[in-house]
Amino acid sequence: MPTTVTASPVVELGIDRLLETDRSLVAGRRIGIVCNPASVDSKLRHASYRFTDDPDMKVVALFGPQHGFRSDLQDNMIETPHGRDARRAIPVYSLYSETREPTSEMLKNIDVLVVDLQDVGTRVYTYIYTMANCMRAASKNGVLVVVCDRPNPIGGTDIEGSRLDPAYASFVGQFPIPLRHGLTIGELARMFNDEFRLNCSLEVVPLVGWRRSMYFDETGLPWVMPSPNIPTLDSTIVYPGAVLIEGTLLSEGRGTTRPFELIGAPWIDGERLADAMNAKGLPGVHFRPVFFEPTFQKHAKQTCGGCQPHVLDRRAFRPIRATVELLAEFRAQNPARFAWREPPYEYEHEKQPIDILFGSDQLRKTIDSAGDVRTLVDSWRADEDAFRRLREKFLFY
Repeated sequence: MPTTVTASPVVELGIDRLLETDRSLVAGRRIGIVCNPASVDSKLRHASYRFTDDPDMKVVALFGPQHGFRSDLQDNMIETPHGRDARRAIPVYSLYSETREPTSEMLKNIDVLVVDLQDVGTRVYTYIYTMANCMRAASKNGVLVVVCDRPNPIGGTDIEGSRLDPAYASFVGQFPIPLRHGLTIGELARMFNDEFRLNCSLEVVPLVGWRRSMYFDETGLPWVMPSPNIPTLDSTIVYPGAVLIEGTLLSEGRGTTRPFELIGAPWIDGERLADAMNAKGLPGVHFRPVFFEPTFQKHAKQTCGGCQPHVLDRRAFRPIRATVELLAEFRAQNPARFAWREPPYEYEHEKQPIDILFGSDQLRKTIDSAGDVRTLVDSWRADEDAFRRLREKFLFY
C-alpha cells in the first residue's frame, strides 16, 4: 500500500500541479524524468511512480543527479553507473558519470524532460547544474524541459556572498550568482535560460502558497533528504557557508550524523575554538565545543576537536560570514596545521577547490595573509545588491 500523509500542506508542489492541473504539458508524450528520492509529492509518492502509474503518461527513461537516482552513494565525488529500472523496465541514466549532460542518444526517444529536484538554496549544489546541463542538451535536441518547482528550504528573501567570478566556473558553479541566492529551482531555471542564454524550450510549473519568507518547516510538506549529507533542515541552514569547509583539510562532519554542523580536526581544541568564536558576537548563532570521530572521509577514525554552530535565530544568522570567520579562527589557532585541500575536486583538476567553491581566490588569499575577514564580508554588498536587482524579473513569488 502507498504511504499516505493526512495533513494538508500549506504549499502545493509543482509536481502535484503538473499531474493534476497542467497535464497537457506531458500527457501523450514520451517523458524522461530527472529525479532522486526527494522527488516526492505532498503525500510522499515518488514522482516516477506518479508518472508510470498514470495511463496517460509514457515514461521512457529516468535520469539521476549526483549520488544517483536512488541516492545510495553517500560519499561525494563518487560517480554512479547507468542502469535499468526493473519495475518500470526503462533505462536509468547517470548524470554524474562519464557525462554530466544527457547525450543525444539518451534523448532520442524523449519529447519532454521533466526536472523534479530539491535544491538547497546554495550556488555550489550540483543539482542546479545538472538541470542546466539538461536544458543545454534539450536545446540542442529539440526537447521540451518542464521544471516542477519546489521551495527553497532556507527561504527566498536573503542573499549572501559575492557572485562567482566566471574565471572560476566549474561543475559547482556555472553562473555568476551568490553563494546564497534566495531563488527556487524554477526561478533559477528561468534565469539560466534567459539571462545566461541556455535558450531551451522551457516551462516551469510554479508552487502555490509559497511565500519568500518561508523556511521548509513552514510549508507543511514532508521533509526528505535532498542528498545523503543534508539530513535535516538544520544542516541545510548552515550549508551555504559550511560547504566551504570541503575546500580545506578540516572535517566538515562527513561520516557523522551531523554533516556540515560538526566541523573540526584532530589538532584543534574544541573548547578554545568555541570560546573564540562566541567572543566574535556573530548574529543568531552559538558555537558549542564538540569532539567527534568521522567514520569515513577526512580524518576517519580519528578524534577531532571542533565546534557545532547552533542557529538560535535563523533570520539573523549569516552562514557564509560565520564560516569565513570560522576558517580565520581555525588558521589563527594553528597556522602550521591549517591547509587547503588540493585538486582534483568535482571534475576540476587545476584550480584550488576552495576557489571554485567560494567563486574566486579572494577568500583563500584573505585567510592565508591573516587579513581582515570583515573587510571581505563587507565587499560582498555590491554583488548582493546587484543580484537582488537582477533576479527581480525572474521571480514567481
